[in-house]
Amino acid sequence: MQEKIIILRERHNHSIKFVADYLGISTKQYRAKEKGEYPFDLDEMFKLAKLYGETISNIFLPRSNQNGNNEKETV
Repeated sequence: MQEKIIILRERHNHSIKFVADYLGISTKQYRAKEKGEYPFDLDEMFKLAKLYGETISNIFLPRSNQNGNNEKETV
């Protein structure tokens, strides 16, 4: 699940329909991508980063891989 993208969408009070329209996809497609059933393509990642004023890596990369940190997460 893309928890970060859900948090950002809710924090900005955007509906699923609003974001889907912004990306030019159906609400069904967006919902599936937000659930992690399908990946966001690179264009969609750039658009979402711009919409939320974030970097792609901050939204889509696991924390362990952000800022050049390639160490594996420990559980």
